[in-house]
Amino acid sequence: MTGRIQIRNNGVSVRVRLTPKGGRDDVEGWEADSVGVSHLKARVRAAPESGKANAALVDLIAKTLDVSRSSVAVVGGEKARLKTVAVTGDTSALAAKLDSLGAAE
Repeated sequence: MTGRIQIRNNGVSVRVRLTPKGGRDDVEGWEADSVGVSHLKARVRAAPESGKANAALVDLIAKTLDVSRSSVAVVGGEKARLKTVAVTGDTSALAAKLDSLGAAE
């Protein structure tokens, strides 16, 4: 377990800093905020209206981690740029995939 990935009973959760209307759908890797808290940096093409950006984020995380869309949910920060995303599944496999994403450029 790393400090940036929270292990849950049925999966993991991570903080994600989302940029809507970002020109492409991409997980850019891990970065730390000004106080050193790690989060994934992601961008989606969708606009932040009517939940479209959150839905695009769910699709992107599911594709990145090779899990079903129903395994991914935004569980915090639905209307904020910094969100908490929960993913159900094998915790060690999910944590390994998330750790392998590397640092954002």
